[in-house]
Amino acid sequence: MSQEQARMADHPRAAEPSHPNQFALLRQRRFAPFFWTQFAGAANDNLFKFAFTVMVTYQLSVSWMPPSMAGLVIGALFILPFLLFSATSGQLTDKFDKTRMIRFVKNLEIAIMLVAAWGFLASSAAVLLACTFLMGLHSTLFGPVKFAYMPQVLNERELTGGNGMVEMGTFVAILLGQVAGGLLVAVPDIGHAWVAATCVLLALAGRAVAQFIPSVPATDPGLSINWNPVTETWRNLRLAHASPVVFRSLLGISWMWFFGAVFLSQFPSFAKEVLHGDAHVASLLLVVFSVGIGVGSLLCEVLSRRHVEIGLVPLGAIGMSVFAIDLYFASRSLPPAPEMGLGAFVAQAAHWRVMADLALLSLFAGLYSVPMYALIQMRSQPTHRARIIAANNILNALFMIGSSLIAGALLGAGFSVPQIFLFTGIANAIVAFYIFLLVPEYLLRFVAWVASRFVYRFKIRGDEHLPTQGAAILVCNHVSFVDAVLLMAASPRPIYFVMDHRIFRVPVLGWLFRLAKAIPIAPQKDDPAVYAAAFERAAQVLREGDLLAIFPEGGITRDGQLQLFKGGIMKILDRAREEGVAPPVIPMALTNLWGSYFSRIERGTAMARPFRRGLFNRVGLNVGPAVPAALVQPELLHARVAGLLAD
Repeated sequence: MSQEQARMADHPRAAEPSHPNQFALLRQRRFAPFFWTQFAGAANDNLFKFAFTVMVTYQLSVSWMPPSMAGLVIGALFILPFLLFSATSGQLTDKFDKTRMIRFVKNLEIAIMLVAAWGFLASSAAVLLACTFLMGLHSTLFGPVKFAYMPQVLNERELTGGNGMVEMGTFVAILLGQVAGGLLVAVPDIGHAWVAATCVLLALAGRAVAQFIPSVPATDPGLSINWNPVTETWRNLRLAHASPVVFRSLLGISWMWFFGAVFLSQFPSFAKEVLHGDAHVASLLLVVFSVGIGVGSLLCEVLSRRHVEIGLVPLGAIGMSVFAIDLYFASRSLPPAPEMGLGAFVAQAAHWRVMADLALLSLFAGLYSVPMYALIQMRSQPTHRARIIAANNILNALFMIGSSLIAGALLGAGFSVPQIFLFTGIANAIVAFYIFLLVPEYLLRFVAWVASRFVYRFKIRGDEHLPTQGAAILVCNHVSFVDAVLLMAASPRPIYFVMDHRIFRVPVLGWLFRLAKAIPIAPQKDDPAVYAAAFERAAQVLREGDLLAIFPEGGITRDGQLQLFKGGIMKILDRAREEGVAPPVIPMALTNLWGSYFSRIERGTAMARPFRRGLFNRVGLNVGPAVPAALVQPELLHARVAGLLAD
């Protein structure tokens, strides 16, 4: 499949209308049946696992699996297929129609649940252990298709909201499944029969809803399957490594699973030994954690203004560390007390701080993970997307296993559960800082996100004209020292700026633009080498299919008026043609910035009277339709930008 064919196959949703928010997707056939299919599958997974765990812990006497080991054995058996079969499942998802794969997986779930139903009725731990492994296989097959399906049916403006809905739905399904499993299996005499019937009914319901999922074409139908999981896993990791942002995002997501697994695994002992609560208190902690993840996931679309906004990732990482560390301080000084029930626990004010910390650290985990998933979906090559997601599932499994081993080692060394939370919070800060140094795009987007929401009140019009893929040149008026930061905030993709070399000497901003790999340019008469290198680098950016931005006025306006455009844009286009590239040019206009914090309205410098317009300056960006490269002239672009300023 050619790149153009892959691009077309990847965008059957182009004709879909835009929607006001993520909940509107639940009224669309392209999303709603898929959402409820994955919801039913996640609920069934957890209902089955939790009911089985309760059964072998409290109701059955199995000599070869003592109750203290039941949860560990069941968890390990469920994760094992992710290590063995993820590589194969990624290939199958890329090779076949996504909807066909979903229906196959749901048929498999029905067969597994019929066997599991017999296992529950016969109280056979061996049969149910085999079904645990098979349900792990079911989830392994469904994982890549779940995340590869969405970017083929959702556009860029819907991708964050769609991922937020799925993440929220998954955690709600996990919570409901575990609660239902625990309640049903405990019903005297008929509990096992109720669990058996519910598992089969959920599987049938998921399969029925899957029938309404529209067909989504394969992205690489000619793929030859490599059945060796070791070599294929290594090849998938190499595919992901070809894009540093994607690969390090995979590591970032895996770290989030490490972080979450530490807390989830310690809830029972934390509730009993530290909070002095009973099993209902442990369940409350799980509810609070799940609700926090769901709320954070849904907030992503609101905070990102319906774009893939990876600037939320540093915000999420900061919150995860802050509230994990505060959880240590909130829980370390709780006095000894007899075991208390839910009512007594909630009645104590000190416990509300604990619950607030749990809710907020999980909320920020949602803000951290959803943009990363959306970024991987958007930046991965469509023909390899499912295989890259499969590689991520393997990394997730390894990181979760690692979290169990490290937490176990710390407990064995005498660390308390609050100390493990403290260790995890500090480690999260170190890991996040390291990732953001390796991938400065996260930090840059965070700075742009903060500037456009807390320094300014930034409104964008016409952002549908910003290309989500392919090379393009953005041309914009130059009003202030932070124009580039605001353009970063407006674009869902990285932008490479051609900027006056003198701005690199401005404190803070110079460091920021060097981090953004901005291209310095100097007048030819002042520095011929820098001048020539700027055009060479600009041509390379366009050749690689990225966004290039220039300020054709040649400098920041000193009177607030649009200056004449210089001829550099023509030289860039001529150089691009030599490379066989004819990028469209997108005119843009920053509005109402003159007189704001960073403009030169006072004495030719910024910040002379920073609050002359109050605390929150309302500014905007108007984006116009693209101009084909063959039609571009400086005068035409000047007229287009002037028209956008007048809008």
